[in-house]
Amino acid sequence: MVLREHIRRVYDANYRVYGARKIWLTLNKEGIPVARCTVERLMADMGIHGIHRGSPHRTTIPDDSHEVAVDHVERMLTPTAPNQLWVADITYVSTWAGWVYVAFVIDGFARRILGWRVSTTMTTDLVLDACEHAIWVRDHEGHGDLTALVAHSDRGRQYTSLMYGQRLTEAGITPSVGSVGDSYDNALAETVNGLYKTELIKPRKPWKNVDEVEFATAEWVNWFNHQRLYQYCGDIPPTQAETIYHAIHDSVLAEAGMQH
Repeated sequence: MVLREHIRRVYDANYRVYGARKIWLTLNKEGIPVARCTVERLMADMGIHGIHRGSPHRTTIPDDSHEVAVDHVERMLTPTAPNQLWVADITYVSTWAGWVYVAFVIDGFARRILGWRVSTTMTTDLVLDACEHAIWVRDHEGHGDLTALVAHSDRGRQYTSLMYGQRLTEAGITPSVGSVGDSYDNALAETVNGLYKTELIKPRKPWKNVDEVEFATAEWVNWFNHQRLYQYCGDIPPTQAETIYHAIHDSVLAEAGMQH
């Protein structure tokens, strides 16, 4: 009975999206030893299960009326440090008051959501605000040097606009744009979009308005970055993966300095 209560607690505390593997990992991290097969059996008995991400849908609309940035990523979506690759994309939410658009900026190293913005219009200002948020976060954390950074997106007109490209250049960021009609070019961003829709948006339908979506998105992003066990990061949250990287990097630099 106690183990069932712990399983239910972890399940409810994580948007009811965790499957047996992540619940098993969480319980063991909490010091509650249990076999994965036991968790699988009890979850089946309780009638609960994890959720699976659906297929992505493209939101941005290409604009070929002016020159765009070249593709500096070319599907190399495995950066070895934070601030090497950011990816950006837009997704959408249906509400009773009309469509709501959500722009995300994700650091490719640990898949952390650095910037986001919600709006009722799909404009350049939407993606600029999300970009400004990401720049502010890095600067606030003391990692504001973005001169080695590539910011990648698809060819949506919001991302190929002159204003967006100028802002990236001002921040020392190299713009990068993927090829037309090739969703793999921005697969990393679409993966996060898919998790957002699967874990937050679809289970809570219907949504009333933009304010409700914005408040829920803020909570989900905080959970995603700081609590959600992300398999890509070794089953730790994205912020923890970044913290570990910086600790190791700083230690190596300090040791190198001592040797000189």
